[in-house]
Amino acid sequence: MTLSDDFHVFDTTLRDGAQREGINLTVADKLTIARHLDDFGVGFIEGGWPGANPRDTEFFARAADELQLQHAQLVAFGATRRAGGEAATDAQLAALVASGAPVVTLVAKSHDRHVELALRTTLDENLEMVRDSVEYLRAQGRRVFIDCEHFFDGYKANREYALAVVRTAHQAGADVVVLCDTNGGMLPTGVRDIVADVLLETGARLGMHAQDDTGCAVANTLAAVDAGATHVQCTANGYGERVGNANLFPVAAALELKLDRRVLPAGRLAEMTRISHAIAEVVNLTPSTHQPYVGVSAFAHKAGLHASAIKVDPDLYQHTDPALVGNSMRMLVSDMAGRASVELKAKELGYDVSADRETVGRVVDTVKARELQGYTYEAADASFELLLRDEINDNRERFFALESWRAIVEQAADGSQANEATVKLHAKGERIIATGEGNGPVHALDMALRAALERFYPQLAALELVDYKVRILEGEHGTRSQTRVLVTTSNGQDEWSTVGVAENVIGASWQALEDAYTFGLLRAGLEP
Repeated sequence: MTLSDDFHVFDTTLRDGAQREGINLTVADKLTIARHLDDFGVGFIEGGWPGANPRDTEFFARAADELQLQHAQLVAFGATRRAGGEAATDAQLAALVASGAPVVTLVAKSHDRHVELALRTTLDENLEMVRDSVEYLRAQGRRVFIDCEHFFDGYKANREYALAVVRTAHQAGADVVVLCDTNGGMLPTGVRDIVADVLLETGARLGMHAQDDTGCAVANTLAAVDAGATHVQCTANGYGERVGNANLFPVAAALELKLDRRVLPAGRLAEMTRISHAIAEVVNLTPSTHQPYVGVSAFAHKAGLHASAIKVDPDLYQHTDPALVGNSMRMLVSDMAGRASVELKAKELGYDVSADRETVGRVVDTVKARELQGYTYEAADASFELLLRDEINDNRERFFALESWRAIVEQAADGSQANEATVKLHAKGERIIATGEGNGPVHALDMALRAALERFYPQLAALELVDYKVRILEGEHGTRSQTRVLVTTSNGQDEWSTVGVAENVIGASWQALEDAYTFGLLRAGLEP
């Protein structure tokens, strides 16, 4: 699909998003993210500042050979020429041309105090810098967008000068003049009023770049669109300096689903959750579970009242169909659960208990009692499914039965430590005693459990513990307080979480491990 030029979705993850604390992208990372963004269907991908940053210069050089973009155009970022110079001899503008990018975004000062204090030049010279730079790049065959830095603050301080910068850029041939809330201090009503005024006074095509310092970046972006802006600048997952930028995904979803604007190629909105999580993996940040539309909790329902209504019609407590953005509805089972929550969660897991009121009642009572002890089933679906199976199949058979376990930690005077665990189990009619060593007592226990069971269940070799969380629960017993352990296990294709609670971390870990391996064997198609 060829994207219409009537509305621009412009992504700046590779430049502005990369300024987030904790993100440090390699050129290979940037190329991978660019492919994901193109797959999503944005119209423009700002790749960085060639000439000012060697990594960005390399990115554009490699992109020419390694990126086959289907939807997006690459954009090079830079600044207007230096004060007192000429665009034709400005080395930084020459680097933008040399990047090969068909589109260039130039940052320009639009706040009078920034011109005088940061650029240390006159207001008239700043206008000439804008005019000269745009005209030069246009003459080189480049499409030009102008980012008016600190525009909203500048507009409040000196409206006429801020408008003059917009007019100058527009008259020089800039395709879009982007109004930047660089400090992130605006609110939606103010954005709407100012964008409408600028549009009326200048006739320029306007864009919006919003930082999220007031938590309003997405709302400010949509307010600008409401006022007439037809170009939005965003970053994947809202990455960016300080608290971040307008989040690409809720902006795109709102435009498509709420404002009925077709701004992405057909079918790409349904890839949004996958792409959001894929980019989070590249930047090595855990995806936000509560991010709108794409978070794993975005369509999760916990309250019993909600579950009762959703059982009748999911739309009663969901603002949109999660499938439209590639997500899914989840039912959470906790001490807030009622019968409807358990029925819906069971159905989600493949069990129909809607006609078995007695079983549902037992599950509800068990969950509430165990959550009071410290268990958390909303974070441990696998443990809940095992609990459900226990109630459906009373006295079900087990893959193995514990006789006892023991863990020993030996601390030497030189600081070295040895960890050993022994387990005594019964499996397939045999009594097994096995030991294991590890880099900690829980790891040793895990190794002992594997040593005991892999002879009977070779499928366990494919299982790997991929996450392990410990929490000391509130109590009045100091070091005797209850401990909760959450374990996430993978078979290489799927992941599942299990929970254990005990007075010590090893006891809680044993419970979580026992559930993890039991569920893994069930997932492998075995029956005890």
